[in-house]
Amino acid sequence: MEKVIEMKGITKVFPGTIANDDVNFELLRGETHVLLGENGAGKTTLMNVLYGLYQPEKGDICIKGEKVKIANPNDAIKRGIGMVHQHFMLVHNFTVAENIVLGAEPRKGLKLDINKAIEDVENIAKKYGFNIDPKAVIEDITVGQQQKVEILKALYRGAEILILDEPTAVLTPMEIEELGNIINNLKAEGKSVILITHKLKEVMSMSDRVTIIRRGKVTGIVKTEDTSIDELAELMVGRKVQLTVDKKPSNPGEEILIVENLQAKDGRGLPAVNGVNLKVKRGEILGIAGVDGNGQTELIEVLTGLRKAESGKITLKDKDIFNKSSKEIIDSGVGHIPEDRQKRGLILKYSLYENSILGTHHKAPFSKNKVLDYKKIREYAKRIIKEFDVRTPSDEVPASALSGGNQQKLIVAREISKDPDLLIASQPTRGVDVGAIEFIHKRLVEERDSQKAVLLVSFELDEILALSDRIAVMYDGQVVGVLDRKDADEQKLGILMAGGSLNKLEEEVIKDEQ
Repeated sequence: MEKVIEMKGITKVFPGTIANDDVNFELLRGETHVLLGENGAGKTTLMNVLYGLYQPEKGDICIKGEKVKIANPNDAIKRGIGMVHQHFMLVHNFTVAENIVLGAEPRKGLKLDINKAIEDVENIAKKYGFNIDPKAVIEDITVGQQQKVEILKALYRGAEILILDEPTAVLTPMEIEELGNIINNLKAEGKSVILITHKLKEVMSMSDRVTIIRRGKVTGIVKTEDTSIDELAELMVGRKVQLTVDKKPSNPGEEILIVENLQAKDGRGLPAVNGVNLKVKRGEILGIAGVDGNGQTELIEVLTGLRKAESGKITLKDKDIFNKSSKEIIDSGVGHIPEDRQKRGLILKYSLYENSILGTHHKAPFSKNKVLDYKKIREYAKRIIKEFDVRTPSDEVPASALSGGNQQKLIVAREISKDPDLLIASQPTRGVDVGAIEFIHKRLVEERDSQKAVLLVSFELDEILALSDRIAVMYDGQVVGVLDRKDADEQKLGILMAGGSLNKLEEEVIKDEQ
């Protein structure tokens, strides 16, 4: 088959790190090729080189056999390369059609020919099997629809090669399936697709070949049909990985956290948490599923004292913690693994030993008469660093020097070592590799087994299904359903996550059975 892209010996260096180290990559016409690797492995950097956002220190790029220099994204677009970034680049108060033609508008005289733009968008959407309204305003459509707009934007500019960076990170299961169909339609038209991801399940279902990158180097190139999830995980991390969560049935006890009719606003003053009711018991993991932006972040911020609620009631072990300070909530027995480790979890310029006692720094044995006991602090830090396998040269290095996965492990170590009655884990494995995921999952289950209450928030449905004993689904600021794990599956959760009702699904199942 024809090679549409060849990258030979690409080396890209940033201060203090070699992001790509003599990397070779090739893409064939009409294939979906996955770039797989742990966080920070160099996947996105390599594609940013191909798209002209970075210039390599050395190496060559050939398009259809011709050696080229791609100086900037405009060069890449002219050569038929389109890139959909992880964070979309859309004008939110423009329509779908206006966003797609932006910068390449059809004109009638000096004016934008909006009718021609809408017609062009309808034609290209129909050609590739996209179901989208060209007149809809971006801020009024779902994240999955916004992603389609980004893909159509690239296709409208003549992209033959499409790079999708972490395309499934914010999609519902149904939208992921739809994306798979879109990719197949693109391939049928002779287009080539590069997916950047670390989600092994989607690699297996969406790709023809996989190039695995570890620490800036290629560790393997395999045909998807000749490999397995276990083999890919091993190539990605460099050792065998336990991918399934090993846990016995839960043994729930008393209710530790009770949330009643909670109301809270977001940063713009709009309702974000809209009458939430929740109960978390000792000895269980309650998972909260939902697409990003449905009030999960604001709910956790209220529960941890980072945001004031408008009204409602929050009780922890019969104690009222509604609108209390973060210090009071921590002292009441709450541990918190925040969704943004760098903004909320660590002080990056502080040492690991200083970060290891955040939240308990005012208590014995770390503090006496408001004076810190650094001998005790460092003994403690060294112990939890060893216990939680935080990879670091010493406890003295700043938190900023650690990889994302090791920063996350330090936070998990600190919060679990507080011995909380309630552990709130928000996106506990976001952006970490499968090795760190395996470790963090094991520790969360151990907390449950030692009769702690665990509240887990994750946008990864696989993680919710693997860890939870009960699953609450949030949509539009409300809990729209709570299912026992044994009754939950991807289809049911996907319907609830999209704002649908399980009653219709049950009616369809009954009809099918009749």
